[in-house]
Amino acid sequence: MSVMTWTYLIVGASFALYIGIAIWSRVGSTKEYYVAGGGVHPVANGMATAADWMSAASFISMAGLISFMGRDGAVYLMGWTGGYVLLALLLAPYLRKFGKYTVPDFIGDRYYSDTARLVAVVCAVFVSFTYVAGQMRGVGIVFSRFLEVDITTGVVVGMAIVFFYAVLGGMKGITYTQVAQYCVLIFAYLVPAIFISLLMTGHIIPQMGFGGTMADGTYLLDKLDGLNTELGFDAYTSGIKSNIDVFCITAALMVGTAGLPHVIVRFFTVPRVSDARISAGWALLFIALLYTTAPAVAAFARANMIETINGTDGQGVLYAEAPDWIKNWEKTGLIKWEDKNGDGRMFYAKDDRNEMAKIDNDIMVLANPEIAKLPAWVIALVAAGGLAAALSTAAGLLLVISSAISHDLLKKVVMPNITEKQELLYARLAAAGAIFVAGYLGINPPGFVAQVVAFAFGLAASSFFPAIILGIFDKRANMQGAIAGMIVGITFTAGYIIYFKFVNPAANTADNWLFGVSPEGIGTVGMVLNIIVTYAVSHMTKPPPAHIQELVDHIRVPRGAGGATHH
Repeated sequence: MSVMTWTYLIVGASFALYIGIAIWSRVGSTKEYYVAGGGVHPVANGMATAADWMSAASFISMAGLISFMGRDGAVYLMGWTGGYVLLALLLAPYLRKFGKYTVPDFIGDRYYSDTARLVAVVCAVFVSFTYVAGQMRGVGIVFSRFLEVDITTGVVVGMAIVFFYAVLGGMKGITYTQVAQYCVLIFAYLVPAIFISLLMTGHIIPQMGFGGTMADGTYLLDKLDGLNTELGFDAYTSGIKSNIDVFCITAALMVGTAGLPHVIVRFFTVPRVSDARISAGWALLFIALLYTTAPAVAAFARANMIETINGTDGQGVLYAEAPDWIKNWEKTGLIKWEDKNGDGRMFYAKDDRNEMAKIDNDIMVLANPEIAKLPAWVIALVAAGGLAAALSTAAGLLLVISSAISHDLLKKVVMPNITEKQELLYARLAAAGAIFVAGYLGINPPGFVAQVVAFAFGLAASSFFPAIILGIFDKRANMQGAIAGMIVGITFTAGYIIYFKFVNPAANTADNWLFGVSPEGIGTVGMVLNIIVTYAVSHMTKPPPAHIQELVDHIRVPRGAGGATHH
């Protein structure tokens, strides 16, 4: 069977499974809609959290980034997995014990202020839309390549699927769909990685193949270093980022992960406080399966790509004899070739010899099975995995947007007297509206969707994280401090990123950065500023009311950790 037939079969079967789960788990109450009724098993919740977190960026883009950046790409691995350690130890159990459904709900109640709640709603909606635009674009790219439809049609199909199970099933439908999506995406990621590891190094475990020797006896990483330097690139295992920048980017990604609303809300779906910590541990294990495989996938893909384009003799391959994958990806516009010297041969290098005018990072994982000449069903499986990763995260983000609008804005501030039935209706309408906005952004992406991921993390790191962490561990943190801290953190971080990314991109060099920290890592500095401002303002103004201070004590005391507590 052809790749196209296999793709229709595997993607069709996975979509039928997601829709079946959504029909089975449709909800009738706001508690089921927002937190799946609070009855999800920790292992299932760990899988759902992993799928929620591992977006199209993790599945499609991360190995591509590592493939092209080498050592410097490792910041994404360290930051995105490290954030879960922070979540499990510092946030998940305490937030679960507080018993609120959303991050703005926690901030509004802990800081006894609708202004603080509104700032948090704005942050939650902005961060979520930033992310979801990238997910819908990822869906469009996968469809355009593997089903040979245009990106717009691909995005519309993706919108229809998400609309069905997010609006109908709420968090309950999303949770069980995400369990299925995790199984699809991890299988789709590991199968080609194992195949290629066996072909290239003889190791069945890709992580061992990554550090192993090739058929000619040279170590894979030594071979990559040699190939890279011959072609004018930096050695694969060396990095050009300074240590301070690596530290700040890693910290911003860690803290951004721990402050992201669509991840935090997952810890309200388990029955008990202790289950929140257990499910964070399971999530870390499930995420590590993909994240420890990514460097191996990146190295295999880069070695194969260089050899495929430049030939085993390093002289270039005739375009007329180029493998099908190059011509297939050319149709999507993500690969471009220019015959500079008119010899009809392709060549990939960093300097003037380069004739590959464009090789998009995002194709590396999707094209990897084709480059390695794997069977058609494996290529189709990777397409299904990419779609599962993008759709699972899109659904989680849409729920955050819908709950921020219906629960935190309408129920808590604008229309406090609405019934549960009305609130559920508004939540569904908000999710439907958010899907159309997300679809529009996927079809007409702002030119900076890829760059704005850093913006989203910086925003979450510099706004939510300090407000949550001080809200749990500092009784003296008050309304004035939290509002001032969030505004200062967001304003500084947003201003820095907007200046270097959009206002004056020519100045975006290490010489001009504050303390040598790039826009990707500035969220760490914004977070520190937020903490300092919150602490200073809180101690210069009157302390929180006695009942709030008692509440903070109650959240932290282990007593009653076996059962859920509500206020």
